[in-house]
Amino acid sequence: MTVVSQAAGFAVLLVAVAVRGDVSSRSFAIGVLAGVGGGAGLAAFYRALSLGTMSVVSPLVACGAVVPFVLSIATGERPSALAVVGAVVALTGAVLASVEERRSESRDRARAIALAVVAAVALGFFVYFLGLGTKEGDALSTLVGARVGSLALLLAISLVARATLRLPRTALLPVAAVGLADVTANALFTLASTRALLSLVSVLGSLYPVVTVLLAHVLLGERLTRTQQAGVAVALVGVAAISAA
Repeated sequence: MTVVSQAAGFAVLLVAVAVRGDVSSRSFAIGVLAGVGGGAGLAAFYRALSLGTMSVVSPLVACGAVVPFVLSIATGERPSALAVVGAVVALTGAVLASVEERRSESRDRARAIALAVVAAVALGFFVYFLGLGTKEGDALSTLVGARVGSLALLLAISLVARATLRLPRTALLPVAAVGLADVTANALFTLASTRALLSLVSVLGSLYPVVTVLLAHVLLGERLTRTQQAGVAVALVGVAAISAA
C-alpha cells in the first residue's frame, strides 16, 4: 500500500518536472537522502504499529521533530528564545495528543519501541534534508529526489520481504489519494522552509497527531481522552508562541 501511494505522488512530480523541464542535481541528491530516511521511517513506523503498541509508538514517533530542530540549530540557525519555548511546548502537545488509552501486553513491546525510535530518527532526517535541499537549491528537484529515494528503498524492502504490491480495485483510489495528500504536504513544507527557519517549520510540521485526533473526534466520533485534550491545547499554545516570535 505504501509503495502504491508513494508511486501516485511520484507520478504527479514527474508531470511537474516535464512541464518545467529541468532538475537541479544538488537538490536532487539531497532529496534522495531525505527519501531514504523517509522510506526507512515509514517502514519502521508501520512495522511498529503492526505489533499492536499504538499507545507507545505514536508518541515516540511524534518526537521525530527533535532531530531537524537540533540539527538546524547546530548548523547555525538562531531562533528567538520565545520561538524555542514555543517549539518545545508545541512538540510536547503533539506527543500528548498522540497518547492513547490502550496498553498492549504484547511480548513484542520492546521491539515496537525500538522500531518507533528508528522511525522517529529516520523521519526526522527526512524532514531535515527535505528542508535543506530546498533552502540550498530547488524545491521540485528535492521533492523528486525524495520520492526516488523512498520508492527505491520501499521497493527493495518489498522484494526482500516478498510482499505483494497488488491492491483491490476498491482500494486504489483511496491509496492514491493518500499519496497525493502526502506529496502536497511535502510541497507545502518545502515552501514554508524557504520563508522561515527550518528548526521552527519542522516542529510545526510535526503537529499532525493533533490534526489526526481532531479529525477522528469530529468525523468518527472518537472520544478524546483528557491527556489528548490537554495535548491539543498545549500544541496550540506552542504554535501561538512561534507565530508571535
